[in-house]
Amino acid sequence: MAFRHIEVKPLASACGAELSGADLARPLDDDTVAEIRRAFLDHLVIVFRGQALTPERHVALARRFGTPERHPMVRAVEDHPEIIAVTKLEHETANFGGIWHYDLTFQEKPTIGSLLYALEVPPHGGDTLFANQYLAYETLSDGFKAVLEGLDTVHTNRAWAPREAYGGQRSIRLYQDDWRALEAVHPAVTTHHETGRKTLFVNPNSSMRFAGWTEEESHPLLDHLARHATRPEFTCRVRWHPGTLVFWDNRCAMHYAINDYHGRRRILHRVSIGGERLPSRTVSPVPKGVAA
Repeated sequence: MAFRHIEVKPLASACGAELSGADLARPLDDDTVAEIRRAFLDHLVIVFRGQALTPERHVALARRFGTPERHPMVRAVEDHPEIIAVTKLEHETANFGGIWHYDLTFQEKPTIGSLLYALEVPPHGGDTLFANQYLAYETLSDGFKAVLEGLDTVHTNRAWAPREAYGGQRSIRLYQDDWRALEAVHPAVTTHHETGRKTLFVNPNSSMRFAGWTEEESHPLLDHLARHATRPEFTCRVRWHPGTLVFWDNRCAMHYAINDYHGRRRILHRVSIGGERLPSRTVSPVPKGVAA
């Protein structure tokens, strides 16, 4: 079907598209929202350039696609509980999201997607990569697919603690005083509830082991899947400019924030949309003597 209200220009063969013709600073009519959603489902990552969003409009836009959620680990910006600031300042060397990952899969209901809006970015560097996890699943052998479809993975927020995990980065305001361990069990292969396509759902940042397996047993397979899932031919790359908004589908696309702009400032605002429970096969307790 042709688009009537927006123009869609693919970024890469694997995923990603730039959309034009929509002023996100203004309320959108239902037909335009429907076309944006279709582009989002088709391309997994959609990019809008030259937008002028207030925090209020940022949140209102997110509400057209779901219910914004509060981040369980990062403090919100003042007066806007749905927005977190993704920040790296000139003196910092660590960045936020500098590893291939899905967002917040240690929750029982993983995030559907996020809308990330650029306020300040360096003149070069600080791009974000995205990887299509439909393709990651579809390019596995039939034998490997059969093995994975019988497995659940245990996801934890261990990477968020202790504070030293961020290399001293202080501009990301964590709920560190009342930090608590979180854990969720999700299938290694899921079916996207809107497209019906199967996707690999193994998170290098938080998938610690397979349910019923030890971490030592799990790591060789998890490491292999992490390498496979991020093959270059599965990816697209987004370069940021002030006023760029990127909306990605966290159910089928991983992302990686490139940390190549030391000495420069990068500030973006993120609103994430709450998700749905995934149908895991087990609610597996941690085996005796095995760390979560």
